[in-house]
Amino acid sequence: MRAFKYLSPLLIYAGSFRAFMITGWEIWLPMFYAWVLVPLLEIFIRPDPKNLSGAEEELAKRDKTYDIILYMVVILQYAALVMFLYGMTHDEMTGWDITGRIWVMGMLCGIFGINVGHELGHRANRFEQTLAKMLLLTSQYMHFFIEHNKGHHKRVATPEDPSSARYGEWVYAFYFRSIIFSYISAWSIAGKEAKKKGLPVFSLHNEMTRFTLIQFLFLTVIFITCGWLVTLYYLAAATIGILLLETVNYIEHYGLQRKAAGDGKYERAMPAHSWNSDHVIGRIMLFELSRHSDHHYLASRKYQALRHHDDSPQMPTGYPGMMLLSLIPPAWFYVMNRKVKALN
Repeated sequence: MRAFKYLSPLLIYAGSFRAFMITGWEIWLPMFYAWVLVPLLEIFIRPDPKNLSGAEEELAKRDKTYDIILYMVVILQYAALVMFLYGMTHDEMTGWDITGRIWVMGMLCGIFGINVGHELGHRANRFEQTLAKMLLLTSQYMHFFIEHNKGHHKRVATPEDPSSARYGEWVYAFYFRSIIFSYISAWSIAGKEAKKKGLPVFSLHNEMTRFTLIQFLFLTVIFITCGWLVTLYYLAAATIGILLLETVNYIEHYGLQRKAAGDGKYERAMPAHSWNSDHVIGRIMLFELSRHSDHHYLASRKYQALRHHDDSPQMPTGYPGMMLLSLIPPAWFYVMNRKVKALN
């Protein structure tokens, strides 16, 4: 029964799927739920720092229900994308309707596409990693699989990491730095891996080459079946999903730095190097992503077993609220800069 609480994000999915079949103001209800109702509720609901006991954690790790929920998300994400594309191709809509559907699809790309893709991308077996890549494909962000696992987790909270926000950095400047240099980093990592195997860098042996071709073919299929305008609508939704991810990246490590240990190395990434949130609705909505301190401390730990650490810096509210706050830099700096200084 403990696993079934992670079905609650499907409320957003159900509302989004319905939005692709209707017109009018109701299209925007999933956005209202995620970005108005949830942040308001998390202001008043106290965070829950309680961890599973040793026995409970062991049971949770063995319970396949948690994994099946993630596998189901892959099917649902593609079903939603097909419904989105079909509706955008065939339905008569106003500009307001079109905009609403794009934003709703973009939210699905962020919450279910990239976020669940992130969780599955940390798994060790090829099947789950393939599912992760399939989810990332829906946002045209497959390189995240390489850069996040082999770049970000090694360089987190250091000046070398493009996905760790600097103290005083505006989120809008961070978008450009993180997106551009993470993509370059993914090519660099993939190229080095090919070289280590004695294989040519610019060939199908390079994973980034394969990702690029897969994404191009995916776009080509959409273009042929739906036309250029709907392809642009899809790319707009994918861009929203990407920006949601990068907003999360911004808030997760803002202003936190690991100490240099000499010879270009840094101290080990500890819970203190990631902002944590124990606010329950946001945790469940994002499959425990907001327990980010433990995720970086032990990246192999599955989402259902992530822990609270007393020495991890805590956000004043959940991820949805903090993401909204980050979009207003003066307000973000007013709240968070004092918290960063208090840690030093």
